[in-house]
Amino acid sequence: MRNLCVSKTFCDICGVCKAVVNMDDEGYIKFDCEWVRASALSFSGIAGINALRDKLYGLGLIGVHDDGVGFGNVSARAGGSNEFVISGSATGGLKKLSGEHYCRVVEFDFDKNWLRCVGPIRASSESLSHAAAYLSCADVNAVAHVHCLSLWKKLYGKVPTTSPDALYGTPEMARDIMRLVKKGDVRKGRVIVMGGHEEGILAFGKDVGEVEGVVLGLIDRV
Repeated sequence: MRNLCVSKTFCDICGVCKAVVNMDDEGYIKFDCEWVRASALSFSGIAGINALRDKLYGLGLIGVHDDGVGFGNVSARAGGSNEFVISGSATGGLKKLSGEHYCRVVEFDFDKNWLRCVGPIRASSESLSHAAAYLSCADVNAVAHVHCLSLWKKLYGKVPTTSPDALYGTPEMARDIMRLVKKGDVRKGRVIVMGGHEEGILAFGKDVGEVEGVVLGLIDRV
């Protein structure tokens, strides 16, 4: 089981919670999240990715492990910027999500392993992997991070795969995703296997519908 330690400082005046998440060497290392508390996102703003999330949860590609650690999430670019809306921390095990379970990532820095998010929930440590895809390609407008061990093993090394030395939740992972997304073959296939994160697969596309198609196409290969 992964050991999670979260230290937080919260300012009642500005409404900012700064959290540093430390986990073992399987990933999630010193994730620095500056969380600005805000009201829930409107349903219209999350309807598309929430519907996708429902389908992925139903397929078992998003969920929770036996040890209680959740996995997988979805995001969508916000307008024409590199900001994006993403399902929040510790939501993997929830069957249904609402606006209370999403936040907007408004700024990030890979070198510092840091981001700032706004909303009713703190951004997941998976957020920087999503950010890497958006920053690397203007055509990427939706991203899904799913888990499937059998599919991960089948695709490993046969489709673009990040370095096994790039651990999940680190700047190295984000940079390796950026490196791969910039390649033409990755943009065509729209999928990346996370070599340093067993089970982890990243699918992306021009919209939620394309991401769903990519994921369903992968399932057919199992």
